[in-house]
Amino acid sequence: MIEVLSARQLAAARPAGEFVGATLAELRRRTGPGTNLLDIDGWAAELITKVGAVSCYYDYAPSFGRGPFGKVICTSVNDAVLHGLPHDYVLSDGDLLSLDFAVNVDGLVADAAISFVVGDSVAASDQKLIEATEQALAAGIAAAGQGTHTGDISAAIGQVLTGAGYLVNTDFGGHGVGTTMHQDPHIPNNGRPGRGYRLRPGLLLAIEPWVMADTDTLIVDDDGWTLRSSTGSRTAHTEHTIALTEDGPQILTLAPS
Repeated sequence: MIEVLSARQLAAARPAGEFVGATLAELRRRTGPGTNLLDIDGWAAELITKVGAVSCYYDYAPSFGRGPFGKVICTSVNDAVLHGLPHDYVLSDGDLLSLDFAVNVDGLVADAAISFVVGDSVAASDQKLIEATEQALAAGIAAAGQGTHTGDISAAIGQVLTGAGYLVNTDFGGHGVGTTMHQDPHIPNNGRPGRGYRLRPGLLLAIEPWVMADTDTLIVDDDGWTLRSSTGSRTAHTEHTIALTEDGPQILTLAPS
């Protein structure tokens, strides 16, 4: 299903986007060496309850996971890149952490992810991974103009990631959002311009470049959810929800300035 929303509905999605962006910024601020992944999930749950939002993850049970997920945020560490199930793990200085968070506020969804290194020991290779996903995200958003196609977004993302020397997995990628979290169109992180769904005002899209340092092959953790690099290499993941308007793409999930 692809939802094309009215201008009023797009405007109504802004509170969800603002909450997601602010929550990720707050969780990053609170997280440091010694933080347990379960603490992060608990903090996120408290913030959701405080504003009356609804988690998109807690009861989520898609075909690719061993559901329901049972937590409100994805916490992926080091070689884990997607769908990291929070568990009893204490973060150390130098761990590379990705947080992926989606909620429904008043009937509309926003979805975003950030990656950062915990503490002060930041390896240059980890910083390169993170920056590659951030630059790819910016390129993908810039390509999301009225009348372009999902393939233009994919090609822009892929050009940045492959240009940085990384292989690109296209099994999981960006997607439509709206009244539910995962919708068509699928937006892989590599592709050909001019292909795919033609973009138009009224779309809410979650664009999410992710990459693994030396492979494009995923393996599934024993928890049935967490996706890891097959080689044990480090990973990064960055995501924003954007609204496509008559004036171009607008990012809904920015952290507060």
